[in-house]
Amino acid sequence: MVTADDVRKALRQVKDPEINLSVIDLGLVYDVEVEDEGQVGVTMTLTSPGCPSGPEIMADVDRAVRSLDGVSGVHVDLVWEHYWTPERIDPKVRAFLGY
Repeated sequence: MVTADDVRKALRQVKDPEINLSVIDLGLVYDVEVEDEGQVGVTMTLTSPGCPSGPEIMADVDRAVRSLDGVSGVHVDLVWEHYWTPERIDPKVRAFLGY
């Protein structure tokens, strides 16, 4: 059975094409839920509501999760309740970037 950790690992391969950092390292993924029957829910945001790469990133997230064995379906929920800020970037990556 696929786990939330498996999903997060797969999502490390999904990059924001504008800055070439993964959606995980950027802190864009808020939550991953895996149901017993292999349904996966990903709650995430983008760096801004007008992100020109949004559709591409969302499609890449869906594709990465669907590629995992044991996944029967994917729902990607794009949320704006908590706007993304650079503080959400992984601390090691943030230090490398000079934040």
